[in-house]
Order: sequence, then C-alpha cells, then structure tokens
Amino acid sequence: MIKIAFYGKGGIGKSTTVSNVSAALAQAGLRVLQVGCDPKADSTRFLTGGQSGAFSVEDFFLQREEGPRTVMEWIRSREPFGPGDVVREGFAGVLCTETGGPLPGQGCAGRAVITALEKLREIGVYEAFAPDVVLYDVLGDVVCGGFAMPMRRGYADEVYILTSGESMALFAAANIGKALEGFQNRGYARTGGIILNCRNVSGEEENAARLAACLHTDLVGILPRSPLVQEAEEKGKCVLEAFPDSTMARACRELAARIKG
Repeated sequence: MIKIAFYGKGGIGKSTTVSNVSAALAQAGLRVLQVGCDPKADSTRFLTGGQSGAFSVEDFFLQREEGPRTVMEWIRSREPFGPGDVVREGFAGVLCTETGGPLPGQGCAGRAVITALEKLREIGVYEAFAPDVVLYDVLGDVVCGGFAMPMRRGYADEVYILTSGESMALFAAANIGKALEGFQNRGYARTGGIILNCRNVSGEEENAARLAACLHTDLVGILPRSPLVQEAEEKGKCVLEAFPDSTMARACRELAARIKG
C-alpha cells in the first residue's frame, strides 16, 4: 500500500488536484482511497456527485444535514459504526472518506484530524478495503500537530506540496517544506516534490522551481490554468469525468503517472 499526503495553502486547488489524481490512478487500475483531512469535509465532493449548479448558503446547510456523515460526526453521535459507514465509492471507483472536524467554535480542528485518522485505523478501514494507494488531502496553512499527523506518524510515505506562484501560497509551501525537513532524521514521510497549480502570474514557474531547489526536491508537475475546472465543478464532477480529453485532464494523468512512478 502506497500512502501519499498532499499539503498546500487553503484555496490553492489542492482538493481539486487530489481528486483528479485519485481518478487518474483509479483509471490506471489501482484501488484508491482518498481521505479528506479538513473540517469542511469537501475534499471528495466532486468525486461523489458534488453540488452542481448555483450554490447558496441554504444549499450548504441542507447538504451537511442530509449528506453522509464524516468520521467525526459518527464519533459525536456515539453510535457504533464500521468501515462501510464512513467510506463510499465515487467516480472511477475511488473510495472516499472525510475526517470532518469539531462543531464550529467548539473544538480543535487539528485534534479532530488525529482522532479521526486513529479511528479509521481502529475500525479497520484499510484492511476492509485493501487500497493500493491512499491519498491524504491535508489543510496546509498551519502545520500544527493535528494537520502534521499524516507526515509524522507513519500515515504517509511521501508528501507533495501544492503551490501557485503567488507569494502567500509560496510562503505556506515553504513552511510545509521546512516541517518536512525537520522530520527527515526521524523516519517520517519524505518530500515527493512540488506541484505548481498555475494562476498565470508573472514568473510562477521560476518561483516554483526555486522553491523546489531550496527544499532539495523537484518540481514534479505543472497544472495549467483552465476554466474547465470550474465548469466541471459546476456540474458536480471532477475534470477527468466532465472533460476527459482536455489538456487539464491530460496534465492530471501525467502528474498521477509521475507520482505512481
């Protein structure tokens, strides 16, 4: 089982990228489990039907009340649950689960990630579904103990860092890279490389390459800026499902192939 974590600044397109990579790996014949590690519980949204069309505040509350429970929602319910209650199948057969988080204003999101990941192990999710690849989609604005858990406790073998060429995204990526460097002598996850999600800003490829060099790793993928990403998500789908022959879909497949090795 290959275990990979993806980190990056919130809003950088990380969940979109991870979902498309998951779909590409599944289409290549691998059994893939994607674990969303974010209180918003939206990592796997566009692998599992999503919210298509116009999105309102009312839609959000209705979706959270009627949608499948996250791991933390099951834990708070105090009801017994097993692997089949927290994992559902999405596009291309990707297995999808979300850790969720505390109720707003009532707990620590990082601690919730630790609790949920430990619970996934405890109830035997990995044994029940026997994935070839596990992808952790992790919030990376703050690399606190909880959100750093996939890189610290043997959950992931490799970590890929997403960035754009914008200064705040590069700053967050550099912080994540520094955390990984601090763990190198402890046998924790290694840095797999930098992924550039283009925003068409000046010098973005050069900035991403310099960041990779500073972190002693490679720029492993460049994803073009594409309006098809938003169009796909408006349909409640990932790009590989909505526009499988597009340049963006090909770029995601190339990235997946490189990650797969």
